[in-house]
Amino acid sequence: MKKADQKEPVEQTSEQLYAERRAEKKAANKIVYWIIGIALALVVIIGLMGYRYVQTSLKPYNATAKTEITVKIPNGSTNKEIAAILQEKKLIKSAMVFNYYVKTHNFSDFQAGYHVLKQSMGFEKIISNLQKEGTPTRPRDVTGKVLVKEGVTLEEIATAVGKNTKYSKADFIKLIKDKQFLASLKKKYPELLTSTMAKKNVRYHLEGYLFPATYEVYKDSTLKEIVTEMVKTTDQNLRPYYATIKSKKLTVQEVLTLASLVEREGVTASDRQKIAGVFFNRLDIDMPIQSDISVMYALNTHKTHLYNKDVQVDSPYNLYVHSGYGPGPFNSPSLQSVTAVLNPSERDQDYLYFVANLKTGEVYYSHTLDEHTQTTNSIED
Repeated sequence: MKKADQKEPVEQTSEQLYAERRAEKKAANKIVYWIIGIALALVVIIGLMGYRYVQTSLKPYNATAKTEITVKIPNGSTNKEIAAILQEKKLIKSAMVFNYYVKTHNFSDFQAGYHVLKQSMGFEKIISNLQKEGTPTRPRDVTGKVLVKEGVTLEEIATAVGKNTKYSKADFIKLIKDKQFLASLKKKYPELLTSTMAKKNVRYHLEGYLFPATYEVYKDSTLKEIVTEMVKTTDQNLRPYYATIKSKKLTVQEVLTLASLVEREGVTASDRQKIAGVFFNRLDIDMPIQSDISVMYALNTHKTHLYNKDVQVDSPYNLYVHSGYGPGPFNSPSLQSVTAVLNPSERDQDYLYFVANLKTGEVYYSHTLDEHTQTTNSIED
């Protein structure tokens, strides 16, 4: 017998069961769609991130970097190992991308040894460098450069060394005066330095012998190496002319002395040859060269205008009062000035004077002092 408050269970109809199952299936489908949507979104996001990663990795590590980085590629290194070395040295952003790039482009023949690279290099430039033969020993690290300009004095070169190396100007001058060092240079470059070492009353025996050029300075460079490289460069440039100098019965010291004057007195190759001719014409008759350049070197200063007391300065370098070549060069001349001295022009014109119009740059030549004075006055007017 049932209790009065107990109800009989209500059976669901087939329509109700179908509707319920449809609702459950619809809910399940929504969940599946959401899962698929989220998965697709993740795939797209990951794809975009991967694409961006690859594109970024293909670019130089630092497009503005100028510092050189030395890497060593061991013998037998695989592309994967090389990529790891490059990433460790911070030359590429991704070893994986680099390795994939090398494989897809069929790059090979990477050479063992030391290679000098930069962070500003792209993949192709790095690969091109690695395909070249590497050096067996580690290249020296460049820490600076010294520019020796044409027509500068040794003391100006000393200043440049003081500004661009770990050595001071005083260190440079001290070495230049070191007799033992000079003797070692003479032994190494006898054709170049014998005539300067034989001269007396010379301020600096290497004045004029430090060739105009740009010299790289390495982390471990000694001051002797720096100076020796400058002298060596002079020897290399003058070597083709040693026989000519000898045939003209001149010394290297005499040629460089006149070349240092020609360097500062003339601008064009033509005028330098003519000015050299004037100097030789004067030397032939034992007439002082009378170059302002010599007076300023004697005074050890630069002046726009020279006065009578200046040209009377008591110095063997003063070629206003002393005839001949004097003790030696006044600066580091260019090769063009050296060749002008070895190939003077218009000597048969017997010019003994010249003056330049500073406004136009034109140089005028005269035979006599009167002609020279008239020309000078007309230029100044």
